Amino acid sequence: MSSPIQVFSPGVCTAYEYKPNHTSPRREPKPERRKHAPQSGVKEKTILIVDDQAGERKVIRAAIEDLTNYVVCGEATNGTEAVEKAKELKPDLVIMDLAMPMMNGLEAASVLKNHVPDASVVVFTLYADLVGPRSGMFGVNAVMAKEEGLAPLMECIENLLGRS
Repeated sequence: MSSPIQVFSPGVCTAYEYKPNHTSPRREPKPERRKHAPQSGVKEKTILIVDDQAGERKVIRAAIEDLTNYVVCGEATNGTEAVEKAKELKPDLVIMDLAMPMMNGLEAASVLKNHVPDASVVVFTLYADLVGPRSGMFGVNAVMAKEEGLAPLMECIENLLGRS
């Protein structure tokens, strides 16, 4: 059995804990989601994760891979790298932190929309209350608060990409 993954952000009292569903003895194990090739002519939906904290990226990736049918196509550590990877990978969705070095999440979202206009952008941040309504001007589809945990983020992903 694998251990829960915990991420503690420096200077923040919030801790995220992700426990894969298969660790619960009462639940039936979920079937492997990616053993079968996608249906002919159906493109797998892809997600790019952008956060300067490796632990945050690891937890988000684990949740997506365990709880959804989507594929994490790549990771980036800052807004500039996110734009370059998005141009190359053409993801369906980008999950991005707000506070990052070189280019913040809102600036990166604005540039991303010029290069990958069909990609949805979710800002997953500790500063959700500060971003609020003005995020739409930058091409952001949703702003999610990290302190609310991963469940709302997973629901947001399903709503934006459609249930598979």
